[in-house]
Amino acid sequence: MIRRFGRLRSVSVRSLLPKRPRSVAGQVFILQVAIVVLLVIGAILALALQTRRDIDNEAQNRSVAVAETFAHSPGLIAAMNSPDPSKVLQPITEKTRRAAHVDFIVVMDTKGIRYTHPLPDRIGKRFVGTIGPSLAGKVLVENVQGPLGREVQAVVPVTAPGGRVVGLVSAGLKVRNVSSETNHQLIVILGTGAVGLAVATGGTALATRRLRRQTHGLGPAEMTRMYEHHDAVLHAVREGVVIVAGDGTVLLANDEARRLLGLAPDSEGRPVAELEGLDPATAELLASGREATDEVHATGDRLLVVNQRPTDGPGGPMGTVATIRDSTELRALTGRAEVARERLRLLYDAGVGIGTTLDVRRTAEELAEVAVPAFADFVTVDLPDPVLGGEEPNPTSSEMRRTAVSGIRDDHPLYECGQLIEFLPSTPQARGFGSGHAELVPDLSRAPGWRAQDPERTEDIIGYGIHSLVTVPLQARGAVLGVANFWRSEKPEPFDEDDLSLAEELVARAAVSVDNARRYTREHALAVTLQRSLLPRALPRHSAVEVAHRYLPAQSGVGGDWFDVIPLPGSRVALVVGDVVGHGLHAAATMGRLRTAVHNFSTLDQPPDELLSHLDELVSRIDQDEAGAAGGLEGSAMTGATCLYAVYNPVTRRCCFARAGHPPPAVVRPDGSVEFPDIPAGPPLGLGILPFETMEMDIEEGSRLVFYTDGLIEDRTRDIDAGMELLRQALSRTDRTPEQTCQDVLDALLPGRAKDDVALLVARTRALGPDRVAEWDVPPVPSAVAGMRAAAAAKLREWGLADLEFGTELILSELLTNAIRYGSPPIRVRLLHDQGLTCEVTDGSSTSPHLRYAATTDEGGRGLFLVARTSERWGTRYTAEGKIIWAEQLLSDEGATPPDLDDKALLDLFPDDELL
Repeated sequence: MIRRFGRLRSVSVRSLLPKRPRSVAGQVFILQVAIVVLLVIGAILALALQTRRDIDNEAQNRSVAVAETFAHSPGLIAAMNSPDPSKVLQPITEKTRRAAHVDFIVVMDTKGIRYTHPLPDRIGKRFVGTIGPSLAGKVLVENVQGPLGREVQAVVPVTAPGGRVVGLVSAGLKVRNVSSETNHQLIVILGTGAVGLAVATGGTALATRRLRRQTHGLGPAEMTRMYEHHDAVLHAVREGVVIVAGDGTVLLANDEARRLLGLAPDSEGRPVAELEGLDPATAELLASGREATDEVHATGDRLLVVNQRPTDGPGGPMGTVATIRDSTELRALTGRAEVARERLRLLYDAGVGIGTTLDVRRTAEELAEVAVPAFADFVTVDLPDPVLGGEEPNPTSSEMRRTAVSGIRDDHPLYECGQLIEFLPSTPQARGFGSGHAELVPDLSRAPGWRAQDPERTEDIIGYGIHSLVTVPLQARGAVLGVANFWRSEKPEPFDEDDLSLAEELVARAAVSVDNARRYTREHALAVTLQRSLLPRALPRHSAVEVAHRYLPAQSGVGGDWFDVIPLPGSRVALVVGDVVGHGLHAAATMGRLRTAVHNFSTLDQPPDELLSHLDELVSRIDQDEAGAAGGLEGSAMTGATCLYAVYNPVTRRCCFARAGHPPPAVVRPDGSVEFPDIPAGPPLGLGILPFETMEMDIEEGSRLVFYTDGLIEDRTRDIDAGMELLRQALSRTDRTPEQTCQDVLDALLPGRAKDDVALLVARTRALGPDRVAEWDVPPVPSAVAGMRAAAAAKLREWGLADLEFGTELILSELLTNAIRYGSPPIRVRLLHDQGLTCEVTDGSSTSPHLRYAATTDEGGRGLFLVARTSERWGTRYTAEGKIIWAEQLLSDEGATPPDLDDKALLDLFPDDELL
């Protein structure tokens, strides 16, 4: 600071010498006298203003105090209420005014009519001033033009004991009386200021005389010589000093500054921007005028530390002064710090950028991308095929597949991505994969073991400019998963031991992510395999519907979405879609259990609402069993499941729906109109709180029934209503097959990979025409059985199914006989000619026959046995009016053969009355 102050003073004195030949002491004296005069004048003005303000405040405070004192005087209210208030109050106010040294005290009523005033002729007249705030209970101080002239007055309310304002009191002073007091005090202030000026001037003279003695009477010339000696010392120090004026001109640059910055001898007096050889960054700093602390600049082969401060402080001129030190020895240390910083940044980028997905290939690609070009010019990652498939690697095999390649250029001669490579035992890759230790090859041209792998390709690699290699095995949890290769070509220096340690740490972080992805791939493959085995592999062909389906697993893995098509008796078909909440093996296994349960329940041929009730009870038991097995741990049970179950009848062209917390289906009419039936939602499965309801609707032939799970329409980026509208638009196209409809829906709602499981089932309905259905009403008498057999035989001949007459007559004989004997009217017979021949007998009873094996001595009980023997399958289903017993036979072209029974065998099996 002393040196800088001396340099600034030197510049200032030099600039003043030609204009002011006086001595330094004389100049200081004039300056100090001027400052003292200004300070005294300022003090007088400030004191005068302060005194005036104090007097005004004193006048206002006195007015308020007198008015409030008088307003609260005992007996004032009584005097104001007397017959002649002025007579009572006028003497008192005048006496009080003179004692309080105020110019007036006025008592008035609430309308402002005066009771008292120093001028008696003003009594009874209206008060001059503002009384509104005082009537509201406030104290008001104001300056007004009153009867006595310009006045400072205070108005105070007079309040009764209840707080009501009954009058007003005003007290105040005339402004000229206040000014006269100020003028008297101003004389004293001016006198005091004059005395202070005299004392200050005398003190300045004494200080100037003392300064003259201290400088020994030196004049400007002598002082100039003294500062020249100071400059000589300045130029001798080993620290550069540069002083720059406010306009960017160099005022001073000592010898050290010229040496460090490479400045010419004539640099002083020239703008910084015009100096030759000055580093641009340093020139910008010197010309900018900004502050800088230990700012490092590289100039040529030197590393300079610059400090810069402005000189326009107290009394200083505009400009800056910069000090410069040579810190070239710090360059090596700074370089090492920069290398460490870059390595830390690389490891940070690796921690953030590697392992963003659970895909083995993508994780390997992220490792290669992070290391280029920050660490290496080319990076390749080789993994065995078992690792890519999620399995453990084979430690005895050195065969690996190039999984990732990244580099600064694309025309490199390295092995291409995807190529299967069997590394020779002499290569660093094979040794690293076998031993688990990283290897450094500083010079590839002198590595015969590496060159033996592929002599022609290795020559191309060396000719390309790749000269150094680091091979690091990917190790995680005790297993070597592959190798990562780092190649250098652009940098002439080879990899060293520090680079090797950095590569090992980088690969160690990536190996954990690769192993996590491998394990996830294995578990995902297991879950997919399980789910694929649980989902229907091929839907059955059915004459009632033409179906197509899609299943898309979620990004995070397989889940519990499923669908099914189940043939039912009477040419009917059941369409099912369900969703188990969650993902993974547990959801897939639960889905399989529910699908099996639906198959089992459908064999009972129950209505959709009853089937969902049974399924709801099953899910509740599953939850209880799993919760008990897990010791009551939260989250161990199934988290939820939904289901939609529908039965379509091609004979009546009606469909019956029931759903348990599942999205409603879509019904697409042949004309392209789309409807979402308002089916009662019902609770999700497993809650058991409400019964399920069904809804029936007529379905035109050629309509499309679309069943789906919530993953199709729900998405975090859009509302569910928007998803339903997109689905409606995708389904509105006419003349689309179920396969085309599936593709239209997925293209519209899932252009990318699904975030949740999606199951989609599309069924186009068909109808069983009247020409393939025959119905008869049967009287409840045994003699009607023979006539019914004849009518059925005639219809079979009409359909070209004469080979089924024998079996059909047997079936009708037994079923009709049972209905007539044990059932109740009405009794009906229906034949359905579809993929097989179905014979149905309907009666009004709910009693169902049971198959049993009759003993040789029994006279009956063999009828249902013959029905089961003759038909492919048979069963009973219940309706609101009773029951239907049905039996189905395969057609001859499907391999059906009539039963090997003759008339004698028939007579042996049946009693006489069973063959009526």
